[in-house]
Amino acid sequence: MIVSIIIALIVALIVIALWVSAVQQHKEKQEAERRKELTKQKAIIEETEEALINSANIPLSENTLRVLQKRNLDALNTMVSLSTGSKVLKNRLNEAKERLNKPVPPNSNEPIALPTNDKQLVLLIQGIKKLRSILRSEHNKGNVDSQIFSIEDKRLEKLQLQINIESQIKRGLSARAAGMVGSARQYFEKAQTSLNAVTYSDDYVTAKTQEVEGYLDEISSELKASNASALKKKAAEELDELDVLFAPKKKW
Repeated sequence: MIVSIIIALIVALIVIALWVSAVQQHKEKQEAERRKELTKQKAIIEETEEALINSANIPLSENTLRVLQKRNLDALNTMVSLSTGSKVLKNRLNEAKERLNKPVPPNSNEPIALPTNDKQLVLLIQGIKKLRSILRSEHNKGNVDSQIFSIEDKRLEKLQLQINIESQIKRGLSARAAGMVGSARQYFEKAQTSLNAVTYSDDYVTAKTQEVEGYLDEISSELKASNASALKKKAAEELDELDVLFAPKKKW
């Protein structure tokens, strides 16, 4: 009888130990998943806030700004639900709600200022690519209407093209002014290739295509004139040499 009771107690202890272990493992798994989700949402917030900061350099429409603000708010909501005791996160959530409800004047029609530094120019283009990636991600999640996504993505695509073309033309003109005609031609040809690759046509594409073609025609004419001048000079030098060679010898 006593032996049976001891065995039963041992079995009960083993079952309790296994149950406690299972509960502990489940809690650890939940905690790991919670931390993983917090890290994910934190990365989303950092990426979104960086895009919002870049709005000072990139003209954004009100729709794009609202998408970014809503994305930031959703991520903060998730973080608060996972860390209910965090006052810092709750304060940031309240600030995000206020920003979303506050009217924001769009700056999409403002002209974009091209950086003079190549590194800054690369960062600007990367910023636009990141914005397009965020919009596409939110659209795939169902957070952005298809029509709005199409309009905003096309606007950012045109802005990206504009930065590329204006940069190439600016470099081409600088190289041409410095007498580096070959380099200038390469910059204008790059701009021409980018314009020819565009699948749509508008006033900007038409105007810039004509402008670039004009520069290339001018350079082609300059090179032809330069080559003709060089050939003429070379022919004159060869003629002088023949004159010297066949000139009658002087008698001493």
